[in-house]
Amino acid sequence: MSSNNKKPAILLMGPTAAGKTDLAIELAKRYPVELISVDSALVYRQMDIGTGKPSRELLQQFPHHLVDIIDPRDSYSAGQFVRDVSALITDIHTRNRVPLLVGGTMLYFRALLRGIAEMPEADAGFRAELVARAAVESWPALHAELAARDPVAAKRIGPNDAQRIQRALEVMRLTGKTMSSVQAEAQPPLPEVDYVAIGLSPVEREALYDRIEARFHQMMHSGFLDEVHNLYRRGDLSADLPALRAVGYRQLWQHLTGACSLEEAVQQGILATRHLARRQLIWMRAEPALQWVDSLADDALIQCERKIDNCFN
Repeated sequence: MSSNNKKPAILLMGPTAAGKTDLAIELAKRYPVELISVDSALVYRQMDIGTGKPSRELLQQFPHHLVDIIDPRDSYSAGQFVRDVSALITDIHTRNRVPLLVGGTMLYFRALLRGIAEMPEADAGFRAELVARAAVESWPALHAELAARDPVAAKRIGPNDAQRIQRALEVMRLTGKTMSSVQAEAQPPLPEVDYVAIGLSPVEREALYDRIEARFHQMMHSGFLDEVHNLYRRGDLSADLPALRAVGYRQLWQHLTGACSLEEAVQQGILATRHLARRQLIWMRAEPALQWVDSLADDALIQCERKIDNCFN
């Protein structure tokens, strides 16, 4: 275990298609760890192919907490994640094992490391006002306004990320404070835990993009469209649900509604996944304690082992 009085937990984070699951499994073969998924899409049942969910056989051999826990019609928040994962980490420590949290939902990692700030309830009227403004001025224009008033938050938010731009401007309107200052007031939920944070990413960005494209085509070959079609035919799901806003699902759902061809949906899905990876890397670069590993290097596993060995001394 770690040398101080805190108990250790390992964070293995990285952009989509960086090879996180493979490395986590290899570490689970070598160390007394329990795996916890940090992925806002893997929580959903019936969403396997497009989320890159480990196979049923692999999950039986190497169980992941927080996988397949809710239905796609339900929502799962960062706050719920913090509550769930806090209890899991405590339980895992009582079993004298080390939690290994693996995934790419950076908002969840940040909520665990820094806590959840007390945020105001949504203001439907102001949100409608922002949507109307964006229709005229564009979301990048509103992002520029945000950058002038809260550059710290704007740096973490993409210029076309309507949902987060809207929320950041809303928080300023309702609290008189910037989103970044409100978030800075949060307290970590588990201060007694010593985190070892590893950031996985190929050194060559194009290598990551090639993997993203190849994986998307492989998912299509494996039945991704059929998976989305099964969700579509349920009749109780809609495109505005968080589950169906996941990359890939959103684009194929649009195809099923007749909004675009399958070829267009696939290309848009690949592009959206690339944008997601870019945003994930931006979030990761903002974490000063992150220890980087080239996930495609021949010695990636050895690099990870060196960084976590002290957790088991």
